[in-house]
Amino acid sequence: MSREALTTCPLCEACCGLRLTVEGGRVTRIRGDREDPMSRGFLCPKGAALAEFQEDPNRLRTPVQRTATGWQPLAWDAALDLAARRLRAVQDDHGRDAVALYRGNPNAHNLGLLLYGAGLVRTLGTRNLYSPTSMDQLPNMLVALRLYGHQVLMPVPDLDRTGYLLMLGANPAVSNGSVMTAPGVMQRLRAIQERGGRIVVVDPRRTETARIADRHLFIRPGRDPLLLAAMLHRIFAQGLERPGRLGAFTDGLDRVRAAVVPFSPQRVAATIGIPAATIEALVEELLAAEAAIVYGRLGTCVQAHGTTTQWLIQLLNLVTGHLDRPGGMLFTSPLIDPLGRLRLAGAGTLGQWTSRVRGLPEFCGELPVAALIDELETPGPGQIRALLTIAGNPVLAMPGGPRLAEALERLDFMVSVDPYINETTRHADLILPPVSPFEREHFDLVFNFLAIRNVAKWSPPVLTPPAGALTDWQILAGLHQRLARSPVERAVAALLRRLGPERLVALGLRVEALGRRAHRDGPLTMRRLQAHPHGLDLGPLESRLPERLRTPNGRIQAAPPDFVAALERLAIEPERPTNPEFALELIGRRDLRSNNSWMHNLPRLMTGAERCTLLVNPDDARRYSLTDGMRARLRSKSGALEVPIRVSDAMMPGVVSLPHGWGHDLEGAALTVAGARPGVNVNGLIDPNWVDPVSGTSVLNGTPVTLEPIDA
Repeated sequence: MSREALTTCPLCEACCGLRLTVEGGRVTRIRGDREDPMSRGFLCPKGAALAEFQEDPNRLRTPVQRTATGWQPLAWDAALDLAARRLRAVQDDHGRDAVALYRGNPNAHNLGLLLYGAGLVRTLGTRNLYSPTSMDQLPNMLVALRLYGHQVLMPVPDLDRTGYLLMLGANPAVSNGSVMTAPGVMQRLRAIQERGGRIVVVDPRRTETARIADRHLFIRPGRDPLLLAAMLHRIFAQGLERPGRLGAFTDGLDRVRAAVVPFSPQRVAATIGIPAATIEALVEELLAAEAAIVYGRLGTCVQAHGTTTQWLIQLLNLVTGHLDRPGGMLFTSPLIDPLGRLRLAGAGTLGQWTSRVRGLPEFCGELPVAALIDELETPGPGQIRALLTIAGNPVLAMPGGPRLAEALERLDFMVSVDPYINETTRHADLILPPVSPFEREHFDLVFNFLAIRNVAKWSPPVLTPPAGALTDWQILAGLHQRLARSPVERAVAALLRRLGPERLVALGLRVEALGRRAHRDGPLTMRRLQAHPHGLDLGPLESRLPERLRTPNGRIQAAPPDFVAALERLAIEPERPTNPEFALELIGRRDLRSNNSWMHNLPRLMTGAERCTLLVNPDDARRYSLTDGMRARLRSKSGALEVPIRVSDAMMPGVVSLPHGWGHDLEGAALTVAGARPGVNVNGLIDPNWVDPVSGTSVLNGTPVTLEPIDA
């Protein structure tokens, strides 16, 4: 007997609604939910493959302990007791900072991990906290903190009402949107054009998004801040700035005007590869549009001046009058608001402490991942001797991954909360696998805050977990209770464990409803959400400034001193000299059928042509005596890889592209499908010491490389 069930895809920021067919306790069909108010039936290949993840024979169902004779199963209580005992012993012997915690990208997509991770972090009390934030959106968050007073106040593009979209370093056709929850994003982009609008993409590669754009402009990797500063120069030099009502509560525009003086379009044109006349035309188009957006994502963050780039993007939206305006960049009104009555997130910090070895600054309580390897390798007080990873695979995710793998083998103890024995968890002493996404509840605490429309949806578990299995939050709650050092802390942990996510969300809804403007159909309670399993549409985004600002004086701070100083250094910084030995620049790319590193074990997503290939411009292919399909040695100062070549005019001359998340050929990883088509780990080429000097974000794009043919 079959039944239909509704849920939410937890894989990326799109948060698409899914309609499942369940037969005999198994999901046999997955479709997009046409009645979901946001996704409206959209479904990408990853969401369609979730049933394969559920049934994957390589997915762990019970805790396993590494022994001299291999991995051995362990009962849950024994496993949690062992993890807590060993972690506490390391801290008792070497101090709290001797234990590190790495939380991977899926933590942001998992209600249980979000609700129960904070308590575990407080109990551990370590400063060695790490996540992919510093390899992704940290510049977005730091700019939001400096300009608007809180790291989560990142304005999102109002795609459905805009008439002009300028995108830099973003490829939503593949990412499904990033810091922009916009399911079915390609239909939304085409709708801009259908209503007479224009889309311009600036990228070193003619991406999948650029192919449908009205215009694509090549730009040399890492030169985005020069383009943006030149556009601001043009605006100020011609007296074209028009911040509108925001000008009345914005500080520092005069300092910005002075800082961009050296960046004329004529001066930067040759360096960035875009003619001065084209730069000036972009300014005219942006100003002429009644509703417009300047949007930049991953490619603008993981470059040498990522924070400066994100700051200049915000300034362009501000000075052209497109910030906090319908059709421009707007702030959201989520049902559970991190800045609301619950105060789920306090204002962040930068540099309250620094890493022990390299002195890299913390941000919002976390250290940059660029510090992790040195903290593992360097002896002395505070050296990391134990590691807890939660849903992360840093051996493939972070620069210097091969070196990290060697360091993990020398730990006193390592425990991982993860469903797989992967390239990172193979080094663990203990792996604690949670249930599958179909066996847990879902509610978006993070991505409702980044959605292009205000929505809310509660998704209960679709399948009953196997007897004795634990969810992510139950694992974290069990560790929290065992690691707690005081009776009060243990009591709090026990209470949270009894409540569970559903009651915590229900309580949050009740608290947030106090003082909130009532919804037209009554209070937005858990019961109300459960009565609308497709989700609730709460309306379009609205202008929210200045009430949304959290700066001390309640005003936008357009010219933070450290940002201005970084731009002034960029003005006098000489163009990077080209090393004849490493004359190419390497950038990454995403793929619609990949989810970083962890969906590569599903047959449905691994079919078709090989995707871990190096894209090379035809001129560069001839220069290095390469042809399509042959293999070559890709080399940087940090390492070398053998890669298959794909010649493509989608690449800017002098730039090559290799995707991240691959390299599944490491001994000990139990991934049958991925091991058959492993690809290579691009992070073996990237210098872990290269970071954005303002934020400490890892520089992943722009690595100098060279190519050498491999003899047949």
